[in-house]
Parts: sequence; C-alpha cells; structure tokens
Amino acid sequence: MESGTFVVDGKIKVTELKGFNWDIELNKREHHTDKYYHDELITRRGQPFRARMVMSRPLDQREKVTFTVSTGPNASESARTKAMFPLSTGPTNNAWSAIIVSNNGNSITVNIISPVNAPIGRYTLSLEISSQNGRTSVVLGTWILLFNPWHQGDAVYMMNNAEREEYVEEDAGILYVGSVNRISMVGWNFGQYEEDILNICLTVLDRSLNFRRDPVTDVARRNDPKYIGRVLSGMINGNDDSGVLSGNWSGDYSGGKDPRNWNGSVEILKQWKKNRFQPVRFGQCWVFAGTLNTVLRCLGIPARVITNFNSAHDTDRSLTVDVYYDSQGNPLERGSDSVWNFHVWNEAWFVRVDLGQVYNGWQVLDATPQERSQGVFQCGPASVVAVRQGDVNYDFDMPFVFAEVNADSITWMVNPDGSSRRNSTKTDSVGKFISTKAVGSNSRVDVTDKYKYPEGSKQERDTFRKALQKLKPDSGSFGATSSETGRSEEKPSSISGKFKVNGTLEVGKEVNLDLQLKNKSSDWKTVTVNMTAWTIVYNGTLVHEVWKSSFTASLNPQEEAEYPVKISYSQYENFMTADNMIRVTAVCQVEDEAEVVVERDVILDNPAITMELLDQARVQTPVNVRVLFANPLDMPVDNCVLTVEGSGLMRGNLRIKVPSLRPKERSNFKFEITPLKSGTKQLVLDFSCSKFTAVKAFMSVDVAE
Repeated sequence: MESGTFVVDGKIKVTELKGFNWDIELNKREHHTDKYYHDELITRRGQPFRARMVMSRPLDQREKVTFTVSTGPNASESARTKAMFPLSTGPTNNAWSAIIVSNNGNSITVNIISPVNAPIGRYTLSLEISSQNGRTSVVLGTWILLFNPWHQGDAVYMMNNAEREEYVEEDAGILYVGSVNRISMVGWNFGQYEEDILNICLTVLDRSLNFRRDPVTDVARRNDPKYIGRVLSGMINGNDDSGVLSGNWSGDYSGGKDPRNWNGSVEILKQWKKNRFQPVRFGQCWVFAGTLNTVLRCLGIPARVITNFNSAHDTDRSLTVDVYYDSQGNPLERGSDSVWNFHVWNEAWFVRVDLGQVYNGWQVLDATPQERSQGVFQCGPASVVAVRQGDVNYDFDMPFVFAEVNADSITWMVNPDGSSRRNSTKTDSVGKFISTKAVGSNSRVDVTDKYKYPEGSKQERDTFRKALQKLKPDSGSFGATSSETGRSEEKPSSISGKFKVNGTLEVGKEVNLDLQLKNKSSDWKTVTVNMTAWTIVYNGTLVHEVWKSSFTASLNPQEEAEYPVKISYSQYENFMTADNMIRVTAVCQVEDEAEVVVERDVILDNPAITMELLDQARVQTPVNVRVLFANPLDMPVDNCVLTVEGSGLMRGNLRIKVPSLRPKERSNFKFEITPLKSGTKQLVLDFSCSKFTAVKAFMSVDVAE
C-alpha cells in the first residue's frame, strides 16, 4: 500500500471512506441469486462476494481497516453471530475474511468471504479505519446470506446440476393427489423469487416460538439446515405460534378459502404478512407442503414435495392403525388412528452430522399439524434412509413417519352394544405409490423403494419387527405385532368380495359400481350384505351418508356373482366436498363366520378445463390465453370465478368473475398476461362455481426474450 498522511489545520486525519459499491448485479449472478425480485444483495455462504471502496486518499500503512458483520439481536462473537476481521491480502481458514483483489490508489476492490457454516439471514456490514491519529467508522448497509447448495463444504451441497436446478431453482412444480386407484396431479406455483417472498421467509423464522423464547440462541442455530427445517415444519402451520396456515378438514370452509382453491404459496405468504401474521385460512396437507417447499428453496435448502397414498396416521406409536365399521356397513370415526387417501409432505436435502454419514441425503419434514412433537405441532427431519431401515429410535419423529408408510391396518367390527372385535389385518395396504415430480420433466417418479423394502418381502417384515422391537421391547423376542396375535374369534369367511367401477366417474352423473362376491367354498352359502356410501374428505373425515342398501344373496359352491350399486347425482350433489370423494362400503356376513368388509373410495372427475396460448409469449409483451369449459349439467352454474397465477408470467394473481353458464353451455373466455422473464414458466388455473369447486389446469409456457 502507498503510505500517505493527510494534514488539516496542522492535525493529521484518518483516511475516510467516500463510497462503497456492493456490485449487486455481478454478485447475484455469481451467487445464483439473480432471479430474486429483491433490491438488497443476496449471497450464498462460503463463496466470496466482491465490493468496491473509494477512499478520501490512498490508505496509510499505519492505518488499520477492520470489517464487522453481525446478524440478529445482541449479536456476539461467542454465538458466532458477529465477527470482526481485518482487510488482508490472503484468505483465512473457513472464517470471515476480506481480501484485497486490487488496490488503485483511492480505489480498493475486496472479496468478502463468509464461513461455509455461518448462520443464514440478514447481516449488517460495518467498516472502521483506525490509526494513532483517531478512527472513523461507518455502517455500509445490509445484505442477505443464504445456504449454498453449490459449495461442497455446505451441509446442503448437492452435486448433481440437474437436481440442483430442480430442487433449488425451479419456482413451479406438480403435486400428486387423489387415491391409489386414481392418482392425479395439480400444478403449484412455489414462487420463491417473487417480490417480498424472501423477506417473508426470514420473518417466518423471526416469528417462531424458538426466536421469541431465546432470539440469541435461535439466530446462532440458523447455521444448521436440520434446525431450520424443524422450525419451519412447526411455523408453516398456525397451531402453536401464529404460523402461516390454519388447517381445516371439516368439509366446511366458510370464513376462509377452500384449500383446493389455492394455486400456489405466494398468495398465502403475502396474505399472512398482510393479516399481521395471523394464520391464513385454510390449508390441507398439500397446501402446507407446497408452502414449506417455497420457504426451503427460497433459503437455499434443496427440497421436493412427496405424496404417500394410503398414508397411516398412527397416534399411539403402535405401528398399527385401527379402522372401525358397524354391521350396517357404516365406517365409524372411532379411535384416533386413520388412513388418509393421500398425504403430502416434504423432503429436504442435507447432511446428518448428528446421526452419521449413512443417513445423509433426503430428510422428511412435515408441516401438516397431526401430532405434537416436543410439545409443538412439528415433524422431522426424519432421514429417509433411517425410515427404510426401521431405525425408529433416531431423531426426529421417526416412529410417526415409519408408520405413515408401513403401519399394519387392523379392521374392527363394532357390535350394537358398543363393544368391538377384531375382524382382519392387512400388512400391505399402507404406503403405496410414494410419488414426486421427476427432475426436469412433468412425469411422476415412484420413490416407494426409498422408504421401504418391497411389500411381502422378508426384509420388509423383518424391518417392521425391528422397528416394533425398538418401540416396545417387551413385545416378545420376534417383536410379534398385535396384527400377528389376537386373531378374530370367528372362523375366517368362506366368501371374498370387491367393488368394480362401471363406466365413467364424473360429477353430475350417476355413480355405477358392481359388488362382486365369490363363494370360495364347496358348500352353498347365504350372505347378508349391508352397504352404505358416504361423501368424505381425503383424510377419511366422514361428511354425509348419501346412500344405503341391504340384501341377502345365495351363492352356489364356487359361484361368483355381481350386484349393482347405483348412486344418483341428486343423492350426492349437496354433500360433496372439493375432494369429489365417495366411500362405498359393504359388510358381507355368512352365519358363524367373520364379516368381510369390502370398501372402495371413488373419486369423481370434474369437467375438463383447458387453456391455450393465442400467440408466442415474449418478455414484456401482452399475450392472450383462452380458457375453454363446458357445463355438463342439466342445470345452470353460477358464482363462477377464475384465478390464475404463474411466477415470471405475471405480477401477483388474476381473479376474474365469469358469467353464469346455462345447462350444457360451452364457454370460452380470454385473459391477458405480460411475461416478465424468459424461459419455461408454468401457468396455474383454478375455476370454481356453484356446482364445481376447484376445477384445475396448468400448462408450460415458453417465453422468448
């Protein structure tokens, strides 16, 4: 450095800073943060960012230049939320440092480097220049530090470039819903780069119970994706802490929005802020998971959304779920266990220093409030590898997640006097078609084998017994489950049954099924059959009985016969929720034998809605989208509303009131979007009216420069 002194009125003054440039555009590009609609500098930890300083004169060798960084309240060096470091010419080992890149007299360019395990969040940067002649200090401003999946030393490092693009950078996706028999997909706008979303995600951390109880420790622990993931799983639901979303599975969503009507997380997070951080109404599992995915990706943690079909909710760590029926064929809401048609959670990608290297990789986080964990509605991170191995003794919430994908299901019959008796056990009905969106395409990937060994294999049963043994060491040397003991008192039934769907399942049409019964014995049998149909919410909540029937059948030896089930639109139209689900149950009994319970959940299709772009999409050029919809009913539909959103395609979302549709009328309406960014974007649409809630569509839009 050149030496020089600066004399004013006979007094020597310290060199002063005249200008500081964060070089935001360049740094954002290099740190993969240039997609955020955000004015502040955003950097990733462990990676240098460049800044330029203009001095009042060249620095004197005797002058000492010190930078200070701090994050959170009462920042301290002992908590690693504050660091002071000199301007130097060489790097220091994984510590905060400022290294001179070039020094041209009054102008100095520096690289500022954070440790690869620094807490993430908003930092303040200050500068002090001191010598024997005095000191001058200045606050340079604030910037945001995020996790760095591009850096090998970061706990969230992801080596594969295509996966990193999908799980960190992709701002739209697909969620899987429906049932084992009918998997369908809905588009979701994650929108982690949208205006103000990064600020809101940091606010989610600042409003957590942990921060409110002990802000200093909480901020210090934000270096750990495991800690942040767990905090977020508790904060995305509003059960304990005025978190983001209020859950509702009642079928009645007055006073809020039907969960099926959301198109993405952006509107939810913005509404939470606008509501002064009161929980937004209402969410269900895929809404919680879509929102958590946005926050994880926004902060730099690779994340994806997972759907488990026939997902068990085991409330007592027994690894079994109990389901109850009465002799009339009614499913009963008894006990606290349940099996959901589907359940959606998240996986986040990071190392598990606490468990050991073998458990690194995908970790289950679940923000849907089901059970308390350490007194709070939060779940995970549970290592997917540990779930597969039955290591239910590890942190966090392993028994719950293991049961979701691998519990045994026990059917009980409830007698008229209220007592119940065991009817049957299934070891392979829970945890089917565990699904997530493919990397780089819209196809479905089945990840069931990552969660468990194949059903029916010896390894799967051995893992189940191992898990049970760890939870209940007194369950015998083989870990015999309650499903392998305590068989039903009656002799097994000589008949079997199943429901077969006839024709199409569409809202507005009659539902047609056949109950197929088979006499497996060489004797003639009389079967008493009691059947019911209920509209349900996807988690099994019963809404309303819509149909019932009873009959007696006579079956010859080895005979198979079919009995029709017909449920008219007028019977179910007023009791259907947006899930469009009906549960049909038949309890079939031969005297002195165990009942056979036959059940089928059917999902009725909404009429199709389609979108088409009427011209090539270009940045900053308005383009029209046409929507086609036909009312299939013999009655008019009114209160029609269309909501549309898509990150990079429009600011915020569009809400359009659509005229009522006459019976069988085909409609065709247009709206305009003005794309903001080039590349492949996703447009998501929701159409709702008096007779159809949540008719969904999404499409990819290629935007040219």
